[in-house]
Amino acid sequence: MPVRAGSALDPDATRARVLDVAARLFYERSLAAVGMREVATESNASQLTIYRYFGSKEGLAAAVVRERSDRTHAWLAEGLAEVPAGRARVLALFDMLNRWFTEGDYRGCPVLNYAADSRGGTTDLAATRRHLERYRQLLEQLLTETGVPTPQTLARQLLLLIEGATVVSQVDGPGPAGVDARAAAETLLDAAPTRASGTPAPQEK
Repeated sequence: MPVRAGSALDPDATRARVLDVAARLFYERSLAAVGMREVATESNASQLTIYRYFGSKEGLAAAVVRERSDRTHAWLAEGLAEVPAGRARVLALFDMLNRWFTEGDYRGCPVLNYAADSRGGTTDLAATRRHLERYRQLLEQLLTETGVPTPQTLARQLLLLIEGATVVSQVDGPGPAGVDARAAAETLLDAAPTRASGTPAPQEK
């Protein structure tokens, strides 16, 4: 039975259900193609309730993106924790992403899709920048574990490979983009200087 306008049987459960439904619809068909009425119908919630939680369609979309970003980075952290620290963990990141690229329902990164769908407004870009910054921080951590003394530049380069493969795989479908990105990452790792064992990392300025 639909929730009566202005009420919610379980506010947390309703909010989570709306986020899940909106995330699926936005990912499948784009932000512009999905209206709030459809989100309300699919999530068994009233539009009034959705506006109370999120303020607007843009607010709902931003919440979806934050949740998708959190889910992506939690998935990466869990998968990488099973891989020994070092070079193998950096390459395992590319392996995980490549498996994602080849899934049958892959339609690109939902966070980057959001920035494109919403035409890059200030709020939209802030959510996307945060997602990319989390990638850079993860890459810097992984590179530090491999012994790269100043990992910032290499982290940015690896992020370009990741996001390039993400977009190309979205456009071309399952193919060599993820494999090529991993091979390029190996080349960059081979060329990167590393600290001698026991040498402390330089202090950040």
